[in-house]
Amino acid sequence: MSRHAARPPGDSADLEWCHEAVQGVSRTFALTVDVLDEPMASYICIGYLLCRVPDTVEDADHIPPAEQTRLLREYDSVLDPDDDTDPEAFRDSVDEWLPDAADRTDDWEVVASTPRIVDTFRGLPDDVCEAVTPPARELVQGMAMFVERYADEGGLRIESREELEEYCYYAAGTVGNLVTNLLARGDLSGDRRARLYDTAEEFGLLLQLVNVAKDVYDDYTEEDNVYLPAEWLAAEGVPQDEVIAPEHESGAAAVVKRTATHARSFLDDAQTYLEAVPTTDGNTVAAWAIPFLLAVGTLRELLERPEDALSSTGVKISRQEVFAVVTEMTGSPSDSLGDLREDIAGEPFHRASGQAD
Repeated sequence: MSRHAARPPGDSADLEWCHEAVQGVSRTFALTVDVLDEPMASYICIGYLLCRVPDTVEDADHIPPAEQTRLLREYDSVLDPDDDTDPEAFRDSVDEWLPDAADRTDDWEVVASTPRIVDTFRGLPDDVCEAVTPPARELVQGMAMFVERYADEGGLRIESREELEEYCYYAAGTVGNLVTNLLARGDLSGDRRARLYDTAEEFGLLLQLVNVAKDVYDDYTEEDNVYLPAEWLAAEGVPQDEVIAPEHESGAAAVVKRTATHARSFLDDAQTYLEAVPTTDGNTVAAWAIPFLLAVGTLRELLERPEDALSSTGVKISRQEVFAVVTEMTGSPSDSLGDLREDIAGEPFHRASGQAD
């Protein structure tokens, strides 16, 4: 396990496997889980893996859209407490679409292990399951809806800012609500609870919009998805299916920058969310401040070099900066969250904090 406090109920080998699986499928969420204490570390870890299963199915361009939709709806039935669909049935259904074991990525290993994840989840306390299930199911249902919507396109083709925010809500705003349901199970004042729920979706939208802006090349080449809105691309003279074509680099980069600027508009609400999170049940502010501050750094890089999002070069912040942010937040932060945000928006944090490259 990643932390040292009391474990939640359940099989220790299965919990251990879940923590190892998160390390393989998401660097950002792995950082979050690593700086949580138990039992929250396991609650968040398992809740995230429940959501990673449908996310992988939705992104799989080798699965026909009609089959993707059927699999997603079957998975939703697995999560429905009033439905007796067994996770093994979903595992059997998805089996023909799984890569061979030798070629299986960490993401597909998680899908292949759905029964183990679901059984581990069902071993958690009732109030935890009740907090996680509704937003997780909303995520699955939203993904199924989007796959159906673009079944004839071969991949998602977002049309407008409104549709982009709708997609981001299902992909990440729901996760913000899932996390908040877990954090709000304790004794909170009405004002603090309201601030959390008023800004939870914005926290998720910020992180997802940053991903949309930075992952344009990978989303198109690996999954045949274009999340940059068609109407924004059209305003720059860029056909959506030519989003990474060299001759359209200037126009597409302008849309990447516009998307990053839109993401930046959620920073204030996301910071409000972080300033309201309780530190009970093993939760830590650092767990959520780290992805927030890394998003700030990624936005800085996107706004400076939006064209990098359109090629295999990609946009990411350095390992040195990630290490500096994690070190700062897991120690005794020398500045307020707002000050750290301002510093990172200006320059890489390991330079601002005087750490060597």
